[in-house]
Amino acid sequence: MKSLLPWLSALILLVRTMADSPQPAAPAEKAADISKFTNSLVLSAPDGAGTVAQITARALEKYHFTRMRFRDEISARMFDRYIEALDPQKLYFFQSDFEEFSTKYRTHLDELTMNDKDVSPAYDMFNRFLKRFDEQYALVTSLLGKEKFTFDGDDRMSVNRKEEPRPASLEAARKLWRDRLRYEVLSEKLNQTAIPVLATNVWRKIVGTGEGKGNGALPAGFKRPLGTNVLSDLEAIVGKDHSKAVVAKINSGEWTTRAQIASYLASKLPEEREKETVDKLTRRYNRTLRTLKQYEPDEVLQIYLDALAHSYDPHSDYFGKSELDSFSIQMGLTLFGIGATLQSEDGYTVIRAVVPGSPAARSKQINIGDKIVAVAQGDDGEWVDIVDEKLKRVVEQIRGPKGTRVRLTVVPANGDNSARKLVNIVRDEVKLEDSEAKARLVEMKGADGRAHRVGVIDLPSFYASMPLGAAGHAAVKKSTTVDVAKLVRKLTAEKAEGIVIDLRRNGGGSLEEAINLTGLFIKTGPVVQVKGADGRVMQDEDRDPSVLYDGPLMVLTSRFSASASEIVAGALQDYGRAIIVGDTSTHGKGTVQTIQELGMFLSDSGINPGAVKLTIRKFYRASGESTQLKGVIPDLILPSVNNLLEVGETSLTNALPWDTIASAEYDKLNRVQPYIGQLRDRSANRISSDRDWTYVREDMGLYTKRQADKSIALNLAQRVRERDADKARAEARKKELAARGEKEPKTYEITLKLADQPGLPPAMTRTNLLAGGRGDPRLLGKDPAAKPEANEVAVHPKASSDDDDEEADLEPGTAPDVHLREAERILLDLIEVSGGKKGVAAAPGV
Repeated sequence: MKSLLPWLSALILLVRTMADSPQPAAPAEKAADISKFTNSLVLSAPDGAGTVAQITARALEKYHFTRMRFRDEISARMFDRYIEALDPQKLYFFQSDFEEFSTKYRTHLDELTMNDKDVSPAYDMFNRFLKRFDEQYALVTSLLGKEKFTFDGDDRMSVNRKEEPRPASLEAARKLWRDRLRYEVLSEKLNQTAIPVLATNVWRKIVGTGEGKGNGALPAGFKRPLGTNVLSDLEAIVGKDHSKAVVAKINSGEWTTRAQIASYLASKLPEEREKETVDKLTRRYNRTLRTLKQYEPDEVLQIYLDALAHSYDPHSDYFGKSELDSFSIQMGLTLFGIGATLQSEDGYTVIRAVVPGSPAARSKQINIGDKIVAVAQGDDGEWVDIVDEKLKRVVEQIRGPKGTRVRLTVVPANGDNSARKLVNIVRDEVKLEDSEAKARLVEMKGADGRAHRVGVIDLPSFYASMPLGAAGHAAVKKSTTVDVAKLVRKLTAEKAEGIVIDLRRNGGGSLEEAINLTGLFIKTGPVVQVKGADGRVMQDEDRDPSVLYDGPLMVLTSRFSASASEIVAGALQDYGRAIIVGDTSTHGKGTVQTIQELGMFLSDSGINPGAVKLTIRKFYRASGESTQLKGVIPDLILPSVNNLLEVGETSLTNALPWDTIASAEYDKLNRVQPYIGQLRDRSANRISSDRDWTYVREDMGLYTKRQADKSIALNLAQRVRERDADKARAEARKKELAARGEKEPKTYEITLKLADQPGLPPAMTRTNLLAGGRGDPRLLGKDPAAKPEANEVAVHPKASSDDDDEEADLEPGTAPDVHLREAERILLDLIEVSGGKKGVAAAPGV
């Protein structure tokens, strides 16, 4: 399972602009054209692909933990994984396609790869997949805007087709595709605000809080003309044209009631909305078509060899060159580029974000919404038109070595499409600070009425600079342990009496950093045991007797805490050094991976074969229990929607089994166990009477109910009732939260930069800290298939979506982070019941 962040491939750094430099004329912008992607595309294996596949297979055979030979069993797994990677929802391949390919390839991929260096099955199946998508695209374009769908029957659509049969024929597939399109149209209707509500919202902006608000007529003494601020407000509700029409009618005195506005909108909006829906869905399918038709042979090979690696276990991967670069960037939090997040929209490369504090932000030459339409290298390189170019190729052209120059032709956001500006940029190093460790200092009142300070360290990953790929030569080396140590020193200097390490979003990373970080809190001893394929067990120890922090400590975990996170949590639990709080268990990834670059097997070949990330060992805790499959079970388990999700190692195909080995020798500190009963009782009492935890339990019940229903209604009235019930529930919660008038504890955000500075920054408002550990509340208010292009076509990059296709988040303040809040209270309990002691009599280890 890869944990690469999709947006990492689009980050680039802007150092400076050279406005006074002579600039060659930039090419004129052209319109994005989908027609050139509607022709058939047939891909075949590139030169050397068979050799790359063969050495990848040999590396897996030789170095993978299981030492399994690439024989029929692995061939069958590979076949299943590849088919699933292309068509996870069984929407495209017919049953006849599957049977044909199964007969030809299911148990023969091993011979074809190892003996013949033949990877043609990858392209045979991928080309059939493209053919089926072309057939879906043809059906959709023939229906959109031409067929009038109805939504008043009792029919339903399967939400998750993974367990459903494949279409038996083209006719069956066309029915499935039509139902899917019909569902998408219905979803768009549900996303549209009801016209009476729009009319009321418009009316309120016009009359404000006047008496006319109640009876639907303009109040006495209403002043005309309406100000420009009202026009601006109305544009946000009904658009520019309708806002102008409404304001004109009100200003002329022709309209004086809310009913007149409602009648006008009812006459105009339905037809416009139908067209908007057609346009939006057309863009969606065009975007997917464009993406698929820009696939290159090496990208198909990437998917195919990934399927081979996943046949051994879910954490082994094949990395082509670009994947290896992205992995290196993720681990080191550094890349070389221009400091902006790019996104593909309707054939254009659009700036979606600029790295805060980067030269890009300081230059003010590149803005969110700008479109890059051409790229040139150096001072005099030729301009390359990138309209309709795939995002990966654009990123490759804009990224580059530190100190080199790239020139961009940019169409400014919200401007005339004929306007263009030239930006001359020197590439430099970009630090991805959003993924760095950061801290909070929270002031809370204890049961004794005294103010206490507790620290929270948010650690998204165990990062470390790696000598691999594009980020292997970063000027500043990154270390999780160094960064966390800096934050711990800052927190203790600011009188924190206890510390929470928040690993809920931490999917793992560097094993060495996990060991070193654990060593900040214990003297010496084994942190993790590792067993190799030969059965030999090694112990990775903390050998530094110094302890940076010896006070009350908690680790907050979730079902998404994996790998290195589980090593830290398991070690601190085994030693009795920290209390573990969170979901029913962590992820359960108890395996060790290494990167084997394949170029060493192809010296002087001219081929870049990439690398294999493969599982070579298994993790075991100091106690001898593996973290594989079972994960780490917290000392205190909190209610959470996460506990109901199909996430974790147990939900992954080909996961390695759980087992145990002999315990290592280590000294138990026994800091937590004497108080567990008291802490559980106190927490249970709070949770039973806390309104926010009532909401969590309600969410869990609702999620369970919806998961039990495997289909979704295609009836508009029923879906409106369900939607309105969800909205009413969210609104009621929001009002209840606002009515409490609770005073939130003072919270101070501490970044790594601020950790070096004296004192504390201004306190922040805790109300806007949203839930990070109770599952995504939006799961409860959206349909699981709301964005079919993101799950129908597995190879479609999910980062490339139009803004207007995005689901709206819940408003800040409607979902407090109850898990973090309770974790802080449990830590405060530990401080109180233990008297803040640094230790209880040590028990001898086993």
